[in-house]
Amino acid sequence: MDAAGNISWVITATALVLLMTPGVAFFYGGLVKAKSVISMMMMSFGAIGLIAVLWLLYGFAMSAVESPWQFAGNPFSDFGLAESSQEPGANVALLSVAYGATFAIITVALISGAIADRAKFGPWLIYVGIFGTLGYFPIAAWVWGGGWVMNLGSMLFGEDSGIAVIDYAGGTAVHINAGAAALALAIVLGKRIGFQKGIQRPHNVPLALLGAALLWFGWFGFNAGATWLNEDLAGAGLIMINTLGAAAAGILGWILVEKLKDGKPTSVGAVSGLVAGLVAITPACANLTPGWSVLLGALSGIVCALAIELKFRFGYDDSLDVVGLHLVGGLFGTVYLGFFATGQGLFVGGDARLLAVQVIASLGVMVYSFIASFVIGFAIEKTIGFRVNSEEEVAGVDLAVHGEAGYALVE
Repeated sequence: MDAAGNISWVITATALVLLMTPGVAFFYGGLVKAKSVISMMMMSFGAIGLIAVLWLLYGFAMSAVESPWQFAGNPFSDFGLAESSQEPGANVALLSVAYGATFAIITVALISGAIADRAKFGPWLIYVGIFGTLGYFPIAAWVWGGGWVMNLGSMLFGEDSGIAVIDYAGGTAVHINAGAAALALAIVLGKRIGFQKGIQRPHNVPLALLGAALLWFGWFGFNAGATWLNEDLAGAGLIMINTLGAAAAGILGWILVEKLKDGKPTSVGAVSGLVAGLVAITPACANLTPGWSVLLGALSGIVCALAIELKFRFGYDDSLDVVGLHLVGGLFGTVYLGFFATGQGLFVGGDARLLAVQVIASLGVMVYSFIASFVIGFAIEKTIGFRVNSEEEVAGVDLAVHGEAGYALVE
């Protein structure tokens, strides 16, 4: 494909991925109480505003390192893109900046689902800024910018081994990162009033389904967007069909579990399975045959449908199942590659080395993200307070925090 075609595609892919965060807002917004829908959606839009600005100022500079042992890039090396915007070829470089910004935005926005119905907006924005800086920006450097995850295979097995962590579009950097951070934040803020199985029901199922549809639409840019770096868009067809197949199979896996457990498949279950399949295929989209992708999607739908019960067993209130979908789905998809990655997986002609680096990378990101999120959230809660008080939670965070109601049915 010519340069104009590549430029057109990355602009399109960037717009698709940016649309995913409003999709998250709709998806999460439909799943919460009617008196929390504005708060829930504002947390996503707040993340768009703050993370986009921080990424342009210094986040992009932090997302690349010169050594695998470096924590992150120098945030002042290209502050405000002063150098990138003036260099030869700046047009292409800035397209990469814009595309990367959309990944940073949605990663942080995903975390908000774990603290629905009980978080203040101001402290949330403080968390967003700090976690983006200490959480997403460095991890992006580890995974895609020359960091330790990117070089783990050569460090363990030698540069000639051909072994490298596979994470094409963000199983570690996006989903495991967001899921682990969400778990920590849910623990810090504690349970909602009346938290128990079956008491919290979605207030607007069609809104949630609309959000899931926007997510699926945008995910094709999320997974296939980076193919613009190859002049012939190599691998784009495989990535697109794997993204389609895994998501579709995820729907079937989840509703099968619902049918067997509860006797009825639900629409919320169907779109949850859709998201589970998308999460799992994200790291694997370029490195599986379509058949293994369909199996991954179906299994992820089953595994994640079972994993959402963990919060009742262990007593953490992950309001909208960020842990069950993104942490578990991200772990499952990333580790699955160790078994089935084309030509390298343990069961398809490879050996255990790829599996080893996939597991190490996943656990490393998960542990760091959890600790960073817990420390940041705990510090905010113990200083200015992160959670609304009991009266505001009962009355509804929309009116208490934003002075608005999602539905003005009576004048």
